[in-house]
Amino acid sequence: MSLHFEAISEEQPGPIWAGLFKVFWPSYRRWWASEGVTGRPTYRECRLAIRNHMPEILPLYEELCELAGGGDSQARFLSFYCPPRYLSGCSQAIWQGDRPLLVRNYDYHPGAFDAILLSTGWQGRRVIGMSDGMFGLIDGMNDAGLALSLTFGGRREVGEGFGIPLILRYILQVCETLDEAAAVLRRIPCHMSYNITVLDRHRRYFTAYLTPDRAPVIAHVPVATNHQERVEWSSHARFTATIERQRFLLSRLTMHPETQDRFISVFLRPPLYSTAFSSGFGTLYTAAYMPAEGEMQVWWPHHVWTHSFDAFNAGSQFILIPDAGPPEIAY
Repeated sequence: MSLHFEAISEEQPGPIWAGLFKVFWPSYRRWWASEGVTGRPTYRECRLAIRNHMPEILPLYEELCELAGGGDSQARFLSFYCPPRYLSGCSQAIWQGDRPLLVRNYDYHPGAFDAILLSTGWQGRRVIGMSDGMFGLIDGMNDAGLALSLTFGGRREVGEGFGIPLILRYILQVCETLDEAAAVLRRIPCHMSYNITVLDRHRRYFTAYLTPDRAPVIAHVPVATNHQERVEWSSHARFTATIERQRFLLSRLTMHPETQDRFISVFLRPPLYSTAFSSGFGTLYTAAYMPAEGEMQVWWPHHVWTHSFDAFNAGSQFILIPDAGPPEIAY
């Protein structure tokens, strides 16, 4: 199976973003309506939620809504407010070496993935990250020296709040310090359980355990897989091997001092690397963020794609995913 990745740079929202959204919108719309439209927040409720919780990006949200066509459905989708469920795999860890480095695997289904690395200067803040819904991010870094990524937190509960990709975008748009990022994660409601690992350019870090029904926990933990302080969804834990992956990463961090590239390369092999696409959770890419240098790399088993704020390599990559079956579901 092959994946087509694109690296796209557009300083301010404009025709490139609008064109991409138009291409993706039919799939986005099907996914957004997949759990039914009745009872979902109205446009007014969505806009009010952003104004109340993320006021700094309200003008950006309104600009993107206009570029997306100005329709009611597009605007409600772009708010990421009370969306359908997101379920993913993923592993992430902070390297224990001498430079700040966050490495993550994104385990998801290729039919539900933008496959776009987006470089923007929206509202005067430079951000590079993997797009979700053309507004949200699943990992990324900003020019203030913050890098972050997400994993699913391994709980079934769904509540009233935002889809996590918009919360990550918001942090990178408005935050400059680790404390500011932690404050955002403590106050903004998240509609499902996620683990967010945040690293700064001084190698300070934390992992936030977010849930829709409990207070957030900010922990000085360098590893996150698909559970939080304990396993609460046992069948999902067994299916994703979350405990085994966590133990493997902790072992690498505590027992095997190694170079940066060697540490990244362990994410390209089992138990971290997965080809279980027929079950919906194969590894689509490995990302390595180096916030002190403003550089990031996208890794696959036979290729590395390097980008930075000073040299963003816009273009395409066709990646062959080894031992992967054909997709069985669509976004």
